Amino acid sequence: MASNRWSESEAANLNGELELRVYSSRLLGSDPDLVLHGGGNTSVKISQQNLFGEEEEVLYVKGSGWDLATIEAEGFTPIRLQPLLRLAQLESLSDLEMVNQLKTLQTRAAAPTGSVEAILHAALPYPYVDHTHADAVVTLCNTPRGREFIEEIYGDRMIIVPYVMPGFDLARKVATLFQAEADADTIGLILLHHGIFTFGQSAKESYDRMITEVNHAEQFLRQHGAWDLPEDRVVHTGYDSIHDIARLRQQISTLTSQPMILRCDTSPTALTFSQHPDLATITTQGPATPDHVIRTKRLPMLGFDAAALSAYASAYQDYFEQCRTEVDGGESLQMLDPAPRVILNRQLGMICVGKSASEAAIVTDIYHHTRTIIQRAEKLGGWQALSPQEIFEVEYWELEQAKLRRSGHQRPLQGEIAWVSGAASGIGRACVESLLAQGAAVVGLDISPIIQGLFERDDFLGIQCDITDPDQLATAVSKAVLAFGGVDMVILNAGLFPGGTRIAEMDDALWRKVMSVNVDANLTLMRESYPLLELAPAGGRVVIIGSKNVPAPGPGAAAYSASKAALVQLARVAALEWAESGIRVNTLHPDAVFDTGLWTQEVLEARANHYGLSVADYKVRNLLKREIRSRDVAELATALCTPLFAATTGAQIPVDGGSERVI
Repeated sequence: MASNRWSESEAANLNGELELRVYSSRLLGSDPDLVLHGGGNTSVKISQQNLFGEEEEVLYVKGSGWDLATIEAEGFTPIRLQPLLRLAQLESLSDLEMVNQLKTLQTRAAAPTGSVEAILHAALPYPYVDHTHADAVVTLCNTPRGREFIEEIYGDRMIIVPYVMPGFDLARKVATLFQAEADADTIGLILLHHGIFTFGQSAKESYDRMITEVNHAEQFLRQHGAWDLPEDRVVHTGYDSIHDIARLRQQISTLTSQPMILRCDTSPTALTFSQHPDLATITTQGPATPDHVIRTKRLPMLGFDAAALSAYASAYQDYFEQCRTEVDGGESLQMLDPAPRVILNRQLGMICVGKSASEAAIVTDIYHHTRTIIQRAEKLGGWQALSPQEIFEVEYWELEQAKLRRSGHQRPLQGEIAWVSGAASGIGRACVESLLAQGAAVVGLDISPIIQGLFERDDFLGIQCDITDPDQLATAVSKAVLAFGGVDMVILNAGLFPGGTRIAEMDDALWRKVMSVNVDANLTLMRESYPLLELAPAGGRVVIIGSKNVPAPGPGAAAYSASKAALVQLARVAALEWAESGIRVNTLHPDAVFDTGLWTQEVLEARANHYGLSVADYKVRNLLKREIRSRDVAELATALCTPLFAATTGAQIPVDGGSERVI
């Protein structure tokens, strides 16, 4: 059941209507069964003085790009209420012009663009209005007897609004119905195939009504045996080909003409759903709400191989051409990429696709809820969502087309996947940060458990792994492919630098340990990643973090210098062998990078004293008199992975401020 999370003690510490609006909005946004990833809308009407000291009513409505779970006061767009009410009386208004009007009516120029449902919120004569896509309500709406069920549950408390695409037409429809049907008992609206609205004189009243009415829908589902999902009954296939996943990613990326992220859900629940005997019927009826059309873009593709993907793309082409002929002015529409966003496979469960890791995560969450909604709706007579034409109209909505035209510069590595070894600290961590900043999804490998919680975000996966253990490394590679779909870039950074040990004092165990980490483990990771790098949509890239000790070794570093030299020689051979597969391999030689765990204050002082220098002077003991930091190495490593170096392989580049011994 939906939980009422209102706290009187927390609310008592808030000042004014807007703070209460933020508070109750966050309560709604914190429940994924009500609101998912930017869905839903809330508003409050506030009387305030304008520049001339006059009182005017202002609608504060959730702004575009904000998520109810984390919204702040500045996430609400202030729009003058009376002009909005006048707009609601117009016979027609294009959605592009509507958005233009919303923007010009804002009282704060820097505020985000107000929700396209702003006029709808304005037309409801209550201070507080809440709107969610509650799973239970959407389930009922998307059945053949949906309206009948809604009427049975809510009676006269709710006005039922037939499906109208979001935008001005929906706002006008709601305003007309509310004026004709609302009475003292009306507490909300049910928008068929869309969601639920509640409203009230206070934030608490509107919120309480939302939770109560959603619970009525949930209770109805329970009473009719449509709440509990089927038990997981997975037919295990033993299928675990990560190379097929990477190959599928390559094929999807080809369809979209850009690298894509694949997120694989192999949980028992996902597998059970994907092995449903009527999967083709229950999953091709449309998304749960128009909001989900915009986010997931597509009905799911069934199957897995290239033939299935080709058939899907062809079917989407036919769907586009057929629907376009029925849309006024549709000849100007350009087809969006025909790649699926959800793939259901009997062996792997659910694979979700996105142009970025965050987009793939959103699709995953949405379809997790969608498959639950579908299975419950099936117990109430079947799943019956929007028609293909209605899906098309939302997908090719003029506002979405305008958004695509306005889309800004894409980061160079968006949609691509990088693996970084030794990623928990120093140069490795800096590489992770740099790659993330350029749009890549990153898998960090490290023996330290710190790696697992290094970054809490959709585009990072930290895996604790001893790279000298082939079994652990194979498991890590499998996890990485399931998380993001493959690999485009590998940065080999993990290494071991033993304390100064001269050759005459070197024991075999230390020598073998250094070689095991610095050479053998890197060879294994290169070998395991090669067939995946071959499938990288834009060509694979490998960056080796070498050392100044390769061209200019020093006494007491025999094991380290020899191991790094062997690694660089391995990289040179790889550049020769892998070029025919479009994989480029380059090496960086950093020196004296002092912001790493190797350089404690004590070590720095000892080395500075050895040369008769202060620590500050010792740090810039190079030709450019520049301190070298982990970030300097990381930024160049990332740049080597971008198109700037598309014609470079086999290079060895110093990152040392200029060393007389190397030059």
